Amino acid sequence: MTGRAIMLQGTGSDVGKSLLVAGLCRIARRRGIDAAPFKPQNMSNNAAACPGGGEIGRAQALQARAAGLQPSTDMNPLLLKPEGNRRAQVVLNGKALRSEEAAAYMANRGSLLPIVIEAFDRLRSAHDLVIVEGAGSPAEVNLRKGDIANMGFARATDVPVVLVGDIDRGGIIASLVGTRAVIDTEDAEMIAGFAINRFRGDQALFEDGVRFIEDSTGWRNFGIVPWLACAARLPAEDAVVLGQAKPKDGAILIAVPMLSRISNFDDLDPLRAEPDVEVRFIPPGQPIPREADAVILAGTKSTLADLAMLRNEGWDYDIIAAWRTGAHIVGLCGGFQMLGNRIEDADAADGLAGTADGLGLFDMTTVMTRKKVVRPISGTTIADDDAVTGYEIHTGLSQGPALEKPFSRLEDGVLDGAVAAGGRLIGTYLHGVFASDAFRSRWLEKLRSGRSSTLNYEDGVDTALDELAEGLEEALDVDALLALAR
Repeated sequence: MTGRAIMLQGTGSDVGKSLLVAGLCRIARRRGIDAAPFKPQNMSNNAAACPGGGEIGRAQALQARAAGLQPSTDMNPLLLKPEGNRRAQVVLNGKALRSEEAAAYMANRGSLLPIVIEAFDRLRSAHDLVIVEGAGSPAEVNLRKGDIANMGFARATDVPVVLVGDIDRGGIIASLVGTRAVIDTEDAEMIAGFAINRFRGDQALFEDGVRFIEDSTGWRNFGIVPWLACAARLPAEDAVVLGQAKPKDGAILIAVPMLSRISNFDDLDPLRAEPDVEVRFIPPGQPIPREADAVILAGTKSTLADLAMLRNEGWDYDIIAAWRTGAHIVGLCGGFQMLGNRIEDADAADGLAGTADGLGLFDMTTVMTRKKVVRPISGTTIADDDAVTGYEIHTGLSQGPALEKPFSRLEDGVLDGAVAAGGRLIGTYLHGVFASDAFRSRWLEKLRSGRSSTLNYEDGVDTALDELAEGLEEALDVDALLALAR
């Protein structure tokens, strides 16, 4: 048996493809259709660990959850993790393959298409429907040669395409009609129609616009998706969203420096969902506010490079000042490594070769190695026996006296992280730890008495996925979309 497939491509990045695929996966599940998500090539430092090992983009992990599946490396066979300076780590079938210059990767990426198609074929043989997400835009004609993420993939596998445009950013008519104008005829023939995302206001006022797009392109309209509030409660893949939170008066203030290679920043989503918490991402050029109740150093794709950036911004002084004046400090993965005495990476295993002093809050040294730990894992906190669930994706081995007071005991008996000053200083390799409700509630209570949480974060994600599916059912001609699949 070979399952059917359909593909969503976009007029650009961040037009909402990832969440639309997630919503369609949830719709399929609610209709009793065995569907799976797929993205041929993803570029993101937000990664998820799969059962049995291997990593994929977190967007595909969310889509798998929407479909009622465990994440699999077949869902995103090629993941590019930017390391800065026009380099990225190439992750193939879940395993880190090499670090490569952008120009070298672009010159040779076509050779990876057969491997990508093999993963796609495995999914199609196991599921009734595969919903494929493109990357960037097919209108990037300068990148068309050797493409394996958009039309290169669609034509090689004969998967029909629906083109998604974001009206909220403006220029939607030009984006859709312009795409038709610049792509070649054979690529255009793969596109069966379009959908418009993030519409605000009266759709009747846009009817002439829709007719113009249809007449100019020859494509049909599959629907106009309104601005859905539930989307804000789902993990975002792109760092472009990090500066969009609004201040909350009287809330617990948690400051997060926006490191240039920040990764897995959805670790902060459970805190952002708290009604009495403001998570403020601090952009370059701004100091960490002195009134912050806590500072969290998130994960990073290159610890040494982002440690240098942190120092260039003067954030190291801000963090030490926050620590000395009573703020709580948390380091997650690479952020944990930065809180130690020293980081050594002789072989550029984490993106940049060299040695540098850390912030010195933990008495430990981290040595980077080419061995990469990738696994979902659970455990309990040492201090309070709170259950914590998350995943590890990291290189480096940390050693030193600080680890004699670990943060958690993992289910395999391994001791993780470090704690000091009665829990005011925490470091852990466990991504996703704040999604564990009991731990998050207890930590918030320590920040400010009387502010413990009653939020069930994981249930909230599933509720948001259901609301997303319901919104798409109302906005799109879902029956026609699914009938396209072949």
